Amino acid sequence: MTLQPPASHFVAGAFREDAAGEAIPVIYPATGEEIARVHAATPAILEEALAAAAAAQPAWAALRPVERGRVLTRAAWLIRERAEELARLETLDTGKPISETRVADWPSCADALEFFGGLAATISGEMIPLGGDWAYTMRVPLGVTVGIGAWNYPTQTAAWKAAPALACGNTMVFKPSELTPLGALRLAGILAEAGAPPGVFSVVQGRGDVGAALAGDARVRKVALTGSVPTGRKVYRLAAEGMRRATLELGGKSPLVIFADADLDAAVGGAMLGNFYSSGQVCSNGTRVFVERSVETEFLARLAARTAAIRIGDPLDESTTFGPLISEAQREKVLGYIAAGRAEGARLVIGGGVPQRPGFYVEPTVFADVTDDMTIAREEIFGPVMCVLAFDTEEEVIARANATEFGLSAGVFTRDLARAHRVIGRIAAGSCWINSYNLTPVEVPFGGTKMSGLGHENGRSAIEHWTEVKTVYVGQGGVDAPW
Repeated sequence: MTLQPPASHFVAGAFREDAAGEAIPVIYPATGEEIARVHAATPAILEEALAAAAAAQPAWAALRPVERGRVLTRAAWLIRERAEELARLETLDTGKPISETRVADWPSCADALEFFGGLAATISGEMIPLGGDWAYTMRVPLGVTVGIGAWNYPTQTAAWKAAPALACGNTMVFKPSELTPLGALRLAGILAEAGAPPGVFSVVQGRGDVGAALAGDARVRKVALTGSVPTGRKVYRLAAEGMRRATLELGGKSPLVIFADADLDAAVGGAMLGNFYSSGQVCSNGTRVFVERSVETEFLARLAARTAAIRIGDPLDESTTFGPLISEAQREKVLGYIAAGRAEGARLVIGGGVPQRPGFYVEPTVFADVTDDMTIAREEIFGPVMCVLAFDTEEEVIARANATEFGLSAGVFTRDLARAHRVIGRIAAGSCWINSYNLTPVEVPFGGTKMSGLGHENGRSAIEHWTEVKTVYVGQGGVDAPW
């Protein structure tokens, strides 16, 4: 099995190779086999990409916004026409079941391109009357920007950054995770096929040193990252040194609160989506599931029964609903947290083991009798490990939900909508759900608070993060000076 791309990088409208860069193997998580190999960007490749982005940006920004939008919209349709091929690519790159990549990954990419393609022509300022004089504002592009993607949703994170950036008239150099380098390369080719001029969207490969070189370059006016809190700190520091803007979508340890009056089957489904989708490798997951004590036993019984029915298997098999973790290192990390949960007194309800098959699998795992001070309740695991914590009162659960450095997401399940709005309004989190979980349509802003990041992706509000406001005062009469 091989997915070897034409070259490691896509720069200035063409695939580019430089074998002098570090060789990075691409491993299929379901088997552990190497399916491709790319090379990290050398300084020469980085210079070519940044120079091309700087050269292309003025002309790209000077296009009528509707013309930029057409490029993005054409790219969205090309993606939809190639849906099955791209789903298979994403499955091999990430290990996700094809039943998931058909509906979640490239489709989300196409949605973002289509949404911001349509929004491009509406980006405008305002007129401000000042008596005889007046003023107006314009939303102007920032210039050359950098995107740094994550391995859990590699193509989605590329599009969530590139689509608004390009719609606003910026150019972008994008670095995918070294674990999942293939999808962004394909996206770059599709954008070029759709009419994006050379240099508008380039992709370079590499590890953290390549990301740091991009984030610290003097030509760059914004950096957008999806990643961990430690990486976010490093990128933000580099951005601050050059007074660059930054959007940081980082980690979470999000609370999902289930009240006794909730539709319990729906709540179980929401908890499973918030812990087991993508094998638990989702930043917004509701991994602290607070269940009102009077329904905890019934909730756990229904949860265990449905978890036992999850089908672990070959990601390319349409009947598989649960795939491997991204790497052996990630599996060992998750197994370490499972061991810590057991050692600290949590009760293992189901899972906790490793299936007898090749690849980097860990069983969907549920712990009960979890307390707030346990390691598994405090630290982001980024794997299929659900922590169930009992609570008694609304005030108590709000306080416990907020007792974390993170603030990415939160959810509430209850039939009492007044209470739902009241509770979600008091939980410190940026992206929240009531009687659902982990739905992230492109029309809705997505982002966190506290240590979970800065700024938003998606929705109309993303435009504010990819443009800056220029104000113009227009004098209608003479100038009266005091001297």
